[in-house]
Amino acid sequence: MAGMAMADPLSLPEIAAAFLMWALMMVAMMLPSALPMILLHARLARGTAATLLFALVYILVWTAASLIAAIAQQGLIAADILDSRLMLDDASIAGALLIAAGLYQLTPLKQRCLDRCRSPLAFLMIGWRPGLAGAVPLGLGHGLYCLGCCWMLMALLFVGGVMNLAWVALLAVIVLAEKIVPGGRWTAAGVGAAALVAGIAMILGDSPLR
Repeated sequence: MAGMAMADPLSLPEIAAAFLMWALMMVAMMLPSALPMILLHARLARGTAATLLFALVYILVWTAASLIAAIAQQGLIAADILDSRLMLDDASIAGALLIAAGLYQLTPLKQRCLDRCRSPLAFLMIGWRPGLAGAVPLGLGHGLYCLGCCWMLMALLFVGGVMNLAWVALLAVIVLAEKIVPGGRWTAAGVGAAALVAGIAMILGDSPLR
């Protein structure tokens, strides 16, 4: 632990370790909600190679996002803003992040991205291209829509703690519910309202998360 405390959080090995952690976590959190799209692509493509490439490109989008998250994490550590659980130790900053996430949940951009993620058949029919060449833009498009839908929810890992497995699981369930449960728009709006209330409570010093 002493060696870890003395390590430069912005050094290449530390960023690489954080990136690996985030990449594995992102894939574990996002793949379940992407499975309906991947399975439907497999039925339409009638071949495993194109579907594997589609899924790989989707994963690469979240891998790129993981690098950004890892750099942000290490920057926050260097600024002495994250505690040992990789949680924001300033309630005001954490509350502001919750409020920002809550507001984003209610934006047209969030709803547009969520609609694309919730309608696999419509998404694939609009942009369908056969073969391996078609799998790349489809995987990229789905990954970007998914990222646009969920990036603020992933940022909330810094509120409950990146190392808090219960918090990670809760956010994964929220992402899954928004995409596959009937009335996903209302689910997203409800999560947004809850985040707003929790953020205000946290800033006022009356939150169960602290």
